[in-house]
Amino acid sequence: MSGKFVLGIGAANVDVHGRSRASVVMRDSNPGHLRTSVGGVTRNVLENLSRLGVSARMVSAVGDDVYGEMIRRDSEAAGLDMSGLITVPAESSSCYISMLDAHGDMLVAMSDMGILRHITPEVVDGRAELIREAAAVVCDPCLPVETVARIIERAGDTPVFLDPVSTAYARAVAPVVDGLFLIKPNRMELAVLSGVETDTDDGLIEACGELLARGVRRVAVSLGERGCYYADREGTRAFRALRPLTEMANANGAGDAFMAGLVYGHVKGLSAEETLDRALAAGIVAIRSEMTINPEMSEESLARALKEFGN
Repeated sequence: MSGKFVLGIGAANVDVHGRSRASVVMRDSNPGHLRTSVGGVTRNVLENLSRLGVSARMVSAVGDDVYGEMIRRDSEAAGLDMSGLITVPAESSSCYISMLDAHGDMLVAMSDMGILRHITPEVVDGRAELIREAAAVVCDPCLPVETVARIIERAGDTPVFLDPVSTAYARAVAPVVDGLFLIKPNRMELAVLSGVETDTDDGLIEACGELLARGVRRVAVSLGERGCYYADREGTRAFRALRPLTEMANANGAGDAFMAGLVYGHVKGLSAEETLDRALAAGIVAIRSEMTINPEMSEESLARALKEFGN
């Protein structure tokens, strides 16, 4: 991938995480610890990639507010090229708020990604050459579905990676996923995308086969402590896992780190098994930090996690 870069088109926002100090009492005020950091599905993937030594460029939209300044400043400090960031006057930047329990697992979250409506198909058209020059494109369904469709259309031979994020977003992007290189759903999102029940392993395998038959090149299903299931059009089928981490600092960044590991493995030309192991290791590194992105994410930290949690 000498001289090449990964391009991200999608969410860049500020994350506000609250972690309870004890068992959460719903519909009441809970004492806890609050932390604010930059986030956003696509932006998070790119920051992880940057920390893994991969050149990363971002296209997103922010408001002319304090959060917008924070997103640009902190992302550039982490090594991202933010020259493609669009500032929209009189708009509020995207924000994501989550409540974590005393163990660091998420109870509930809320997001406001309305500003991403300004990333239109025409914006994508204006960056068509940049998309074709990239080693890979990462996007997310917080974008308008017509924008995701235009990214896939303009990508040509450039592989496009997407995390469905939620069942609601999965339902929105289901009509356009056929042109994706890789999609990373969980079980529930996979069921929505494929129309196949995924409560059993047989159903999960059938659902992945359905997506591959429709044109998706690779499917990586996140399975929590069980690791992941992977299938591709070259015939690889595998359940893969590392030993689980017993205590999480913050579970929010695991999925984005896992996706970064998948993109990293592709641009580095690694085998499916090597890619999955690094993606799983990246997830472990992520949840060891209270921050959305672990500042210690690196190729060396992946190697240490593989040594500590490998089978």
